[in-house]
Amino acid sequence: AWVHGDPRKVIYPTDSYGQFCGQKDTLNENKTILFYFNILKCASPVVLINLQCPTTQLCVSKCPDRFATYIDVQASYRYKPDQWNYFRQFCKPGFNNPRKSVAQVLRDEDCPSMIIPSRPFLKRCFPDFSTKNGVLTVANQTTFKDGRGKTRNVTDLREAANGINNVLDARSVGMKIFEDYAISWYWILIGLFIAMVVSLLFLVLLRFTAGVLFWIFIFGVIGIIGYGIWHCYWEYDHLKGIPGSDLTVYDIGFQTDFRVYLQLRQTWLAFMIILCVVEVIIILMLIFLRNRIRIAIALLKEGSRAIGYIMSTLFYPIVTFILIAICISYWAVTAVFLATSGEPVYKVMANQTLCKYANLTCDPETFNTTNVTKLCPGSQCTFAFYGGESLYHKYIFIFQLANAFVFLWLVNFAIALGQCTLAGAFASYYWASRKPADIPLWPLFSSFGRAIRYHTGSLAFGALILAIVQLIRVILEYLDHKLKGTQNSFTRFLLCCLKCCFWCLEKFLKFINRNAYIMIAIYGKNFCTSAKEAFFLLMRNVVRVAVLDKVTDFLLFLGKILVAGGVGVLAFFFFTQRIPVFAHEAPTLNYYWVPLLTVIIGSYLVAHGFFSVYAMCVDTLFLCFCEDLERNDGSTAKPYFMSASLHRILGKKELSPKKA
Repeated sequence: AWVHGDPRKVIYPTDSYGQFCGQKDTLNENKTILFYFNILKCASPVVLINLQCPTTQLCVSKCPDRFATYIDVQASYRYKPDQWNYFRQFCKPGFNNPRKSVAQVLRDEDCPSMIIPSRPFLKRCFPDFSTKNGVLTVANQTTFKDGRGKTRNVTDLREAANGINNVLDARSVGMKIFEDYAISWYWILIGLFIAMVVSLLFLVLLRFTAGVLFWIFIFGVIGIIGYGIWHCYWEYDHLKGIPGSDLTVYDIGFQTDFRVYLQLRQTWLAFMIILCVVEVIIILMLIFLRNRIRIAIALLKEGSRAIGYIMSTLFYPIVTFILIAICISYWAVTAVFLATSGEPVYKVMANQTLCKYANLTCDPETFNTTNVTKLCPGSQCTFAFYGGESLYHKYIFIFQLANAFVFLWLVNFAIALGQCTLAGAFASYYWASRKPADIPLWPLFSSFGRAIRYHTGSLAFGALILAIVQLIRVILEYLDHKLKGTQNSFTRFLLCCLKCCFWCLEKFLKFINRNAYIMIAIYGKNFCTSAKEAFFLLMRNVVRVAVLDKVTDFLLFLGKILVAGGVGVLAFFFFTQRIPVFAHEAPTLNYYWVPLLTVIIGSYLVAHGFFSVYAMCVDTLFLCFCEDLERNDGSTAKPYFMSASLHRILGKKELSPKKA
């Protein structure tokens, strides 16, 4: 990829001669936009973007801003030279012969037969479509001359116009979103900083008030959802009687201005129903799991005590984030180089529809010496796309899969390294006879060193197994996308079953790997042995796994939701200027939901980073506890390593004190 790839093929459009538009130190340095001689030959915007439109493509400095035809410009070039000079910039470089007959010019495609007002998008000239009173127009005109003696209606471009307008609407929305980010980025960072402080504060307080805080988590989530239900009902009731509010989403169709949907009663009714269902589910789960929640809270107190002694673990997710960011960057750059490693492919472009050489590959250097120009007058050898017929180019898709596989492997390895490092640090806390006196100095750094020095192979092997399953899932998703239009119900059923099976297998492997890494951190054995021992240890304590591990995950998830929801509510009131103190500070936005969603999602990810350390701590302590019960009996010879509070939590009576 690095040898054959050329990212300029993505950055710059390519003209019919295989030259990049806008590339520095070339003749096209100031010509950054691609212009199509006859856009009527382009069936859809997809064809335009892929550079496979069967018409001459030329690099220009700006798009046309007026209607003009070559016939009219040629007829008046003597007394209106300005018009000729303007039109000539859209002809082939060096062409300046207005005396050449129109038929020959159009045959040789020296100049376009017409130009129409256009605007650049994706560095290409697209017709400047707009609607006026529901009628499709170009520069407020409904007709234009095609340069071949006919007056045509703008609706002749309808097929391309429909797709282009959708793209341009998306561009408009994208520009507004970009403007919102440019105005509100400072406040978004403040919101994420608040989320980080709140997450850290909760984790620090968990050491002392785990029970109280988690009940606050639970009732806080219920309260936030309850407020959401009330707000949806208020909006639903407030819109009653307002003209147009009783329309359905189906009636108005897709709108690029999403605020339109918030003016419909149906939208708020749907939000209210969804929130009510979520609220009922959470309340029912709390009722039936109330006793198990008490046990899980007690285990979390032990986990918070461990984190209190090893506070540096809270910041380890930053290391994992940096490693994953490096993996993503490497994969993305390599994928771009692979995608741009094709060679220029030139094809015969003939004006005659019966030319047998049309669309065949050609060599621009020797094209004029062949018989093609004689058999098909006016034909040209023009650039079509990037590709190739060599062995390397035939297997680019396979190389992309290999690149994706390496990406999955590296990401899983980075995650495995983090899990093993944290497990080693928390295991050193659990197996210390006297806490905190016997906890080793710099436990996190020592655990990271052990993982790198001794366990790299085991972590890489576990990541490899998971990466293989994930790659198979990617391939299945690709096949499902390709076969979506097929009518073979058996094939679709088989693909659905395979996707479901491999999804379950991936979840199972993640669970096994996580606990295998804990056993590796404790004993230092290889991956297979550790995975087997962890699996059978968990099977012998399957009830405790269900009661403690999963309920703990649920409580931590509620904590993430509370942090994200609380900061999200604060951001909602701020960006909608409903906080009187900060009303003048809040920026004026096109879509207030842009920074709002960014803050909510970012806050959830920030909380997830800190709470994932807590989850790893609880999982490690739980596995150590199960191992402690099987290795020791509480006697003087074999005392338990667990704390006295953990004894009481899990119903184990200590038979004798631990060794001093």
